[in-house]
Amino acid sequence: MVINQLSVFLENKSGRLTEVLEVLGKENIRITALSVADTAEFGILRLIVPDPERTRELLKKHNFTVNLTEVISVTAPNEAQHYAKILRVLSDLDISVEYTYAFSLGEKSLIILRCSNSDEAIKALKSHEVEFLKASDLYNI
Repeated sequence: MVINQLSVFLENKSGRLTEVLEVLGKENIRITALSVADTAEFGILRLIVPDPERTRELLKKHNFTVNLTEVISVTAPNEAQHYAKILRVLSDLDISVEYTYAFSLGEKSLIILRCSNSDEAIKALKSHEVEFLKASDLYNI
């Protein structure tokens, strides 16, 4: 349901993403989900890993700027109408989605949501019988 996601600030220069992944690779850290958003000057790498606290400390030791962010994880059939339904539930209640990303798991999609009010978002989605994915389940994908 609520997952700790790592958000890593990266200068927008060649090789920075590679450096992060090499640090994680040397420690055999498994990545469940990864997303990169960028601007002309910097990027934000978002990662979901089985041990976010340990991974955060590891990246800090290697001089990366990294934070833990709470996100919500839900699953839905991997057709656009189901994603739209989830977003409609939130927008109808004026709950902003700051960002979202998803990936397919067979016939279902795993959807990650960063909302302006996670508690209200969870309450609203539960009332519409949206299926949540617990952190422990997500980390084992």
